[in-house]
Amino acid sequence: MRILITGGTGLIGRHLCRALLSEGHYLTVLSRRPAMVAVKCGATVQAMASLNEWLPDRTFDAVINLAGEPIVDAYWSARRKQVLRESRITLTEKLVQCIAAAKQKPATLLSGSAVGYYGDSGDMELHENAPAGNDLAAQLCVDWEAAALLAEQHDVRVCLLRTGLVLSKNGGLLERMLLPFKLGLGARLGNGRQWMSWIHIADYVASVLRLLDDDQMRGPFNMTAPQPVTNAEFTRTLAKSLHRPAFLFAPEPVLRLAMGERAALLLEGQRVLPAKLVAAGGQFKYPNLAGALDDLLHQ
Repeated sequence: MRILITGGTGLIGRHLCRALLSEGHYLTVLSRRPAMVAVKCGATVQAMASLNEWLPDRTFDAVINLAGEPIVDAYWSARRKQVLRESRITLTEKLVQCIAAAKQKPATLLSGSAVGYYGDSGDMELHENAPAGNDLAAQLCVDWEAAALLAEQHDVRVCLLRTGLVLSKNGGLLERMLLPFKLGLGARLGNGRQWMSWIHIADYVASVLRLLDDDQMRGPFNMTAPQPVTNAEFTRTLAKSLHRPAFLFAPEPVLRLAMGERAALLLEGQRVLPAKLVAAGGQFKYPNLAGALDDLLHQ
């Protein structure tokens, strides 16, 4: 297939490009730094610097939309909130406009979202039919998904990727946590009871490939492992995997003072289950956190 990927130079995108190339697909990656596409995604991957390059005569069989500025990396000023919206919703709206204008439309759009869709949900187990939350992160996801679903008006199959915490040894959350944990400075966040819905990068990529290939699958999908854990359990398991202690904790007031609104991303959580993937026969190579960490850190 001829596939357009946005966000292809990011953590998930790089792994996904390798998997798609190994299956013989032809890839184009949209990037603000087109010179880096071949370096990060593969020498045969074409670069697209702007969606203006997607002219109506250009054909893609599928679009995978992974773009979006990191939500936790910078203070949520009014400008930053606008950047978060533009990198998700505005870009997705432009993608759908390109799909609408294309003479031969892609059959499939896989579009990013996040488990933040559900807001802070306590201990409730969340399947794909659970309602959306009402905080900033949830509203971003609601609007992001709504923009992607407009592609259905053009007979495009849409799958929404409600992504959890993706674990990889080549970047992302786990890489950031390794140094303090290796130094014995690993700490639970607040009371540690908030849920963390995570997934091994290999299982994430395998799930995306399944959604890409199966034309019966559509709508939202929880892209998480089947065994979410609390923050306290994640902290203990990572420390044990590294053979280090983890007796510290970061007090909630300190985190809220230091991070402002963003602290909610660390102190609140969602107990998300991949119900639709499991119902469709999806298999997880790394269903539990200890096994996933052992593979990522010791193999």
